[in-house]
Amino acid sequence: MTFFNKILGKSPKKELKARCPITKEPIEKGYGYLLTTSQVITSKRYWDMVMTEPETLSYTISHFNNQPNGTQMRSLIFEKYSSIDKPWMISDSCINLFEVNKQEARERAKQWWITEGHFTPEETGSALDQLDPGTYQSLKDYAVLEAGRSRIPVH
Repeated sequence: MTFFNKILGKSPKKELKARCPITKEPIEKGYGYLLTTSQVITSKRYWDMVMTEPETLSYTISHFNNQPNGTQMRSLIFEKYSSIDKPWMISDSCINLFEVNKQEARERAKQWWITEGHFTPEETGSALDQLDPGTYQSLKDYAVLEAGRSRIPVH
């Protein structure tokens, strides 16, 4: 059949897939929770986890040992995640990191699946565009200056 599709110029419809950006686990069609970047970066538990993952742990240790390069890298990590302008499809295993209305987030995910990934909540966009400057700065201060402190042995 694919031979004929190629001859006729038809390509099979690509199946929509979702993967949790935190755990990288696949999310089955119709499941998951759809969050905005602002909802994600508001979570202190999320930042504590991000800043103590194996890939970021050395920056966190450096930061808490007063080494400027660690603090600078943590700032770049915050800016990377807070600037994401698409909604996040979060898995069941990660939703408890966030203080959100789970029912609403589940309904938004269902809308996302129904619309083949085209649904975006009204508040979608980078956190800098969606949050007031004071809120954004206080979230950045926590993520960059405090996140992971309780998990790091400081010398």
